[in-house]
Amino acid sequence: MKLGNAPCSWGVEFEDDPRNPCWREVLDECALAGFQGIDLGPVGFFPENPSILAEALSARNLTLSSAVIFRPFHDPTAAGICRDATTRTCRSLALQGAKQVVLIDSIAAERARTIGRPHLAAQLEPDLWVGFVDRIRDSARIATEEFGLIASIHAHAGGYCDFEQEHDRLLNEIDDALLKVCIDTAHSSLAGIDPIALTLRYASRVSHIHLKDLNPLKKAEVVRNGIDFYEACADDLFCQMGEGQVNFAFFKNLLDQIGYDGWCTVEQDCAPNAAISKETMALANHRYLSSVGF
Repeated sequence: MKLGNAPCSWGVEFEDDPRNPCWREVLDECALAGFQGIDLGPVGFFPENPSILAEALSARNLTLSSAVIFRPFHDPTAAGICRDATTRTCRSLALQGAKQVVLIDSIAAERARTIGRPHLAAQLEPDLWVGFVDRIRDSARIATEEFGLIASIHAHAGGYCDFEQEHDRLLNEIDDALLKVCIDTAHSSLAGIDPIALTLRYASRVSHIHLKDLNPLKKAEVVRNGIDFYEACADDLFCQMGEGQVNFAFFKNLLDQIGYDGWCTVEQDCAPNAAISKETMALANHRYLSSVGF
């Protein structure tokens, strides 16, 4: 098992956000914290020139571990956007020898305030659901068949496969040779899904892990009051590892039990302008995760 981090731990959610830190600074702080690798993050944040990126990674003894494709797969007008992001992301991964790409349906405005409340969340009409699945399948096919990567789906708060029924339905409709599962220890819980049960249910299909912790009091407030996802992130909903509700030692033992030996990527979702030092958080998270066996 290998431990990596991701640009979102430095507040990098979108490649063109003017608040983003310098990409070299992110690599420096990730390496100094002791991580073995780093996720590509949103395509375009790190250089797409493979030589520049390879040299920067090598200079810091880092490996490119994976990438996320965070795009509105639910939007029928966004097929081209999703395909472009998929192709560019997969090309960058393949050129660096990385194998894991994680597909995430980005937050839909109409679902941003129904986190943890599936009975109140907007639902896709049948024809829109078919298109949604087709766009996920298309990106998974590009990743696997054109670039030789392993694609997985991540149930993300505010997207259209956030809740357990949607997540399971999507996985049932796409062949497991094309689409695997990325377990996120906090997003699943935020949606009311037990990450332990989810991991056991899809043990043979789990191909990537996102590690984050969750403040249970803030989680309850977000669900109860319908707080927007990004507002909740800015309010430290996802707390430092070991200070929230996730039992990481138990989860590590579970991963050993199912024979998982891939990357575990820290994703400390936070606002780009959060007051806490991202370097301090990365160091603390690495120290804690190492103490429980990661």
